[in-house]
Amino acid sequence: MSKTDLIIDALDQRVERRNDRRKFFKWGGGFAVGAVGGAVLGACSSSSDTAVAQNPPAGAPNLDIEILNFALQLEYLEAQFYSFAAFGTGLPQSSLSGTGTQGAVIGGRQVAFSDPLVRRYANEIAADEVAHVNFLRTALGSAAVAQPAIDVGGTDPNGAFSSAARAAGLVGPGQAFDPYLNDNNFLLGAFIFEDVGVTLYKGASPLVTSKVFLEAAAGLLAAEAYHAGLIRTVLSAKGVAAPTLLTSADAISNARDSLDGATDLDQGISPTGTGNAQASNIFPGDANALAFSRTVQQGLNIVYLKPGAGQTSGGFFPAGMNGPAGFRTT
Repeated sequence: MSKTDLIIDALDQRVERRNDRRKFFKWGGGFAVGAVGGAVLGACSSSSDTAVAQNPPAGAPNLDIEILNFALQLEYLEAQFYSFAAFGTGLPQSSLSGTGTQGAVIGGRQVAFSDPLVRRYANEIAADEVAHVNFLRTALGSAAVAQPAIDVGGTDPNGAFSSAARAAGLVGPGQAFDPYLNDNNFLLGAFIFEDVGVTLYKGASPLVTSKVFLEAAAGLLAAEAYHAGLIRTVLSAKGVAAPTLLTSADAISNARDSLDGATDLDQGISPTGTGNAQASNIFPGDANALAFSRTVQQGLNIVYLKPGAGQTSGGFFPAGMNGPAGFRTT
């Protein structure tokens, strides 16, 4: 089976899910994006499941559009990484256009998975992330931002994955970390930013003004939480026989914490407790067993691989993101 056949087969398995999402918007009769006016999303006609967005009135608040576009750019990143890892190719050009500057992708390659279960997980998540990109682009219509420059390469010692791994102490100076090399590297590469999307989406949820959009956003948050939990579970399970996987994941968690501020928010995957009371740490919850939140700037510091306020580019987004600077940096 060719790479194209693999992609088509995996995406076909998501057709019904995507159709359900689109039917949701038709059922909702469209949603108002923005506190006043905003972009109105609705069905073109009763015979079409294609959603379109109208341009918002001049000067109208567009916070929901900004949030949706911020999510879209995180999905561009994840979709490119998982698509290369699972299928050996990135997103098609037809899924990259939009407002702002469209950037190039430093891509990776297909992982030669040795564990068939990890391969299945990779294929599933990749198809999900591609579907998320298409879903958000459909929801935003003409307001969707173009994909910015993205670095998900694996052989450059100065690339984003290598820099992130070096900050965690996984590789030394001048060494590259290749997330496409094998199953374990793929899992660690996914762990570098998988938890970040969940905490960012949760942090952004109180800013959403449209109740209908909030329900759709909750669906995205839930999907990303499933993905993050899956990656943490597999790493935890494999870490029983290979303890260095646990310590590597914990080091990545500590590196994320060093980037997002002084507060110790992040959690690794090493078990807690001792003896019969020992428990896994699949869910990184707070004292109330609730997922924690990150601000936009905290999340950007991680994907830009730079600490401190006011960061606008770097790491996985070498030229920064497309969109209003006010939302992206606060």
